[in-house]
Amino acid sequence: MADQPDVPHNTEFEKEIQEAMNKGYAQGAAKIQEYLDQQDKIQLHIGITGESGAGKSSFVNAFRGVDNRDEGAAPTGCVETTTVVTPYAHPNYPNVTLWDLPGIGTTKFPADKYLKHVEFEKFDFFIIISATRFTENDVKLAKEIQKMNKKFYFVRSKIDNDLNAVERSQRDFNAEKTLVTMRENCVEGLQEQGVAATVFLVSSFDLHLHDFPLLQQTLERELPAHKRDTLFLSVPNINLEIINRKKKAFQAKIKYYAGLSAVGAAVPLPGLSIAVDLSLLVNVAKKYAVGFRLDKPSLEKLAATSGVPLSDLMAVIKSPLAAVEITTDLILKVLTTLTITSLSMMAEEGLKYIPFLGIPVAAIISFTTTYKCLSMFLNTFADDAQRVFNKSLGLDTSV
Repeated sequence: MADQPDVPHNTEFEKEIQEAMNKGYAQGAAKIQEYLDQQDKIQLHIGITGESGAGKSSFVNAFRGVDNRDEGAAPTGCVETTTVVTPYAHPNYPNVTLWDLPGIGTTKFPADKYLKHVEFEKFDFFIIISATRFTENDVKLAKEIQKMNKKFYFVRSKIDNDLNAVERSQRDFNAEKTLVTMRENCVEGLQEQGVAATVFLVSSFDLHLHDFPLLQQTLERELPAHKRDTLFLSVPNINLEIINRKKKAFQAKIKYYAGLSAVGAAVPLPGLSIAVDLSLLVNVAKKYAVGFRLDKPSLEKLAATSGVPLSDLMAVIKSPLAAVEITTDLILKVLTTLTITSLSMMAEEGLKYIPFLGIPVAAIISFTTTYKCLSMFLNTFADDAQRVFNKSLGLDTSV
């Protein structure tokens, strides 16, 4: 599985688009579409490993936003359920794959052979999970990964179980102090075995708690730039920062979608520009709904896991495009409430037939109209995502 090439820097790529446009609108459109397709296909491969029963499969499911009981979930249990290298594609982003790897202690391969056995070269990074202190096998594996210039991260799992156990056994229970002790205990254990590393405390049942946000920030900082948006879009909405980061990722692409719309407006075929605009708006709005987890399946899963009724989550949503099937008819219905936008779309149809003047003016109007529409959709989806997130946690839903 070959590594993906870096996507050209935006400024450089915009020069390439301009050069293509100088050769013709079709070439310009093809170049823009090539960029957008490439963005959607950037691969991210994450290896999840650790000792038997460490909670690897639960982490894989949580990261993908899949319940342990859902169809397609990685099987979980109190005994080792992973015996072979098993890929689990993200349900909404098939270019993101988490690989549930057999615990090194359950295979006949020593650490240096284990990585060859699981084809380590295809992974962008490894997450080594333990439900207690990290073992000698975990440390050996980390050292072998390090030799091969790959990133690895230690995750201490099942934090919720440990906190509950300590709370039941201590009268003066303090959650923060307990977490500090757990973290220090793991770090000291690794240092004793010759590894200096950060340990992230994670509960797969409550990713928004403890250190998962810190893990996510670390991954963003250390991943190649062109893979960061891929990571952000694939993770659940565990805090408002991730929602805002998703918004920025989507916002950066709007000018390219608007560029496609402008090219469509410049083609002198009756009715084509509006058809292109509506189809494009439908496709991008669907991306927003899925990315912000405001499609109906995602909302139903959130209702089931949070215990907040679906009707209560729906009650704080303002976008007419959330939790519904997004169609051209629905988009057109939404646009009819926007007088200026509707007039602009109709104006471009007439303007583009004026020789020399019509084509560039129509393109400008189409670009501006599409840009404004997508920005409006994005802002509404992002605000709704914040309200739904807050509602799921019983917090203030005003945005």
